[in-house]
Amino acid sequence: MSNNNKDLELGEVFNVKDKVALVTGGGSGIGLMCTQALAVNGAKVYIVGRTEEKLERVAETYGKDIKGEIIPIVGDVASKEGVKKIVSEIESREKCLCILINNAGIAAEKTETTAETAEQLKENLFDPTTVEEWTTIYATNVVGPYLLTTAFLPLLQKATEQIYGYSGTVINISSISGLVRISQGHFSYNSSKAATVHLNKMLAAEIQKSGLKIRINSIAPGVFPSEMTTQESKDNQKSEMPKDHKGGLPSQRPGNDRDMAGAILFAACNQYLNGQTIAVDGGYLIQAGT
Repeated sequence: MSNNNKDLELGEVFNVKDKVALVTGGGSGIGLMCTQALAVNGAKVYIVGRTEEKLERVAETYGKDIKGEIIPIVGDVASKEGVKKIVSEIESREKCLCILINNAGIAAEKTETTAETAEQLKENLFDPTTVEEWTTIYATNVVGPYLLTTAFLPLLQKATEQIYGYSGTVINISSISGLVRISQGHFSYNSSKAATVHLNKMLAAEIQKSGLKIRINSIAPGVFPSEMTTQESKDNQKSEMPKDHKGGLPSQRPGNDRDMAGAILFAACNQYLNGQTIAVDGGYLIQAGT
């Protein structure tokens, strides 16, 4: 009597071998975690960023003696011309794109939200803010994922058509900052991440309505070490955050590379997951409230 045990082995359930992936902001932080999770397990991963030196360092440090590949592409995801260039580059090299990870993101300086008078709160929130701060953040965090996802639809659909039992997939890296009710001192960033969460939902709905078989999901990370949360990277493009920095969370620590790798492989490989935002946050949301 035959059974399907073989299909349920880890190597089959989370199989990204020979898949073609693209990760924006793949040179550090969460983008680098996503890149490693895929490349170490056999995927060919193109990493996009604005700084060639940073991307080359990632390929040099993490691209050797692994089952897959890490290939740097310098590009700008916040402009239509930049996105067209990135798509053309991948089209010239690959027949399809299996996994698109929209991870590139920026934030502004934090503002103080505690105040004792209306005048003081106005000084804290209104005075330091510029319209450019908001529009620049939206251009990268919201418009970029929209442009890349829609521009790559033909190549993503080709992955679905060419790989039996697999559908091309987009993973948008949003944030718990787009889900919590508090501003965390950055209204512009949190608003943009809430927009990313809703964009994810709309793209999933409209793409399936048009008959394409492309899965769109979002991962909303909590506190992970990155250039955004620690303001720096070391020589290996990794950021460090002491365990006690987030000791007050239910997890009693910040997130780590393995936490993100598990989430990315799940979203990339689970063919029944579509239109979802998954919070990987060490319990931040149950503590801070939505």
